[in-house]
Amino acid sequence: MGSTVCQADSFIYTPIGIVRSPFTDTAGMPIQPAGAKGVRGTIALRPDLTAGLADLKGFSHIILIYAFHRSKGYSLEVTPFLDTARHGVFATRAPKRPNAIGISIVRLISVEENVLIIENVDLLDGTPLLDIKPYVPAFDAFSDAKAGWLDQTAGNAGSARADERFR
Repeated sequence: MGSTVCQADSFIYTPIGIVRSPFTDTAGMPIQPAGAKGVRGTIALRPDLTAGLADLKGFSHIILIYAFHRSKGYSLEVTPFLDTARHGVFATRAPKRPNAIGISIVRLISVEENVLIIENVDLLDGTPLLDIKPYVPAFDAFSDAKAGWLDQTAGNAGSARADERFR
């Protein structure tokens, strides 16, 4: 089958809110929510979007889609935090990507007006939030999932911390 050229338009996203966390510097912060157990933060959603939070209280976890707002440039091959070998950026969760977009699944503690209290926060304070989606185990968890090269190191995410490599 021949190659197909992707001709997508540019997209502009306006943040729907801001994530507040105790992490003001990328160095030393958790690299995944598994390493941020018990770390609380908040999401201050734009007040005009408050009605969109209706019925979210019934979910224990939410998926946050956000911009790596301090990430500059990208590399197609990176040495991720959980390995010493280089991997294609799309086989990692490294922040220096062609589109600096990240995802995290966090515990939802409460919704108070336009403020969400969240836990297991691995995001930098001031992170622009692009979207919130409910985590649904029937949709989002796969018992037969494989994690490629991460099958060997994913268990270390709880203790791994960010360093200088993606500044």
